Amino acid sequence: MSSPGLSLLTLNIGNPSPDRARRQLAWLVRREEDVLVLTETKASAGCRLLAEEFTAAGYAVHYPRPGPGEYGTMIVSTVPAAPDGGFGDRVGYLPSRAAAVILPAPAGALRVIGLYVPARDASAGKTERKRKWLAACDTALAAAVTEMPAIVLGDLNVLEPDHWPRYPFFAPFEYDFYRALAEAQRLTDVFRYLHPDEAEYSWFGRIGDGYRYDHAFCSQSLSGYITSCDYLHQPREDMLSDHSALTMRLAIIPPAPLPPA
Repeated sequence: MSSPGLSLLTLNIGNPSPDRARRQLAWLVRREEDVLVLTETKASAGCRLLAEEFTAAGYAVHYPRPGPGEYGTMIVSTVPAAPDGGFGDRVGYLPSRAAAVILPAPAGALRVIGLYVPARDASAGKTERKRKWLAACDTALAAAVTEMPAIVLGDLNVLEPDHWPRYPFFAPFEYDFYRALAEAQRLTDVFRYLHPDEAEYSWFGRIGDGYRYDHAFCSQSLSGYITSCDYLHQPREDMLSDHSALTMRLAIIPPAPLPPA
């Protein structure tokens, strides 16, 4: 039996085929989290299958459809969650990569923001795309986190500045985005709050080099309610995804569950 409170999980689902989407669905519906933030979605058959099956089962689903060839984020909830469609519009650039919902929690509304930050290689085009998106997202977050308490989850494709190992190919603007979350936006890295010195990774390269790409942050006003935050490696080990999941829990009363379909 899990401890009480509001629980959330994020997983990069890797734009699955319909077959892999069914296997992901089987794992996800057994989870106890109230809110699921699923990143690396596309307007594909596998992602549509997940959205349709969750909807048919009575979940609240917010799935901003990515444009042709683009990626996005889906938020799935067992509790009432009003789509905050304006958040992607605030980002403006590649808007489907940012999704948000508002939870009517008994102690006050909460905004849950899911992000899938663009990856990049050494090319000038992809580097500029990531730089532009991070700047747009930073501006959108600066406004959103002042309006109500927020929880931000997803595959951020950035590392904390003191990440170990240290990789030389990350640029200062990528570390600056992480710093802005903690400093300008006054958000707490939920995993680091509980595990200040633990080396954990959510994605591994071909030679076994680890990266903590998947993150959860919350407003500092919520930090005192953090009770757990852990990486779940089963999805990666079972080849449901090439990422591990991240789960977190706050000791606050969640909204009443939605009735089953």
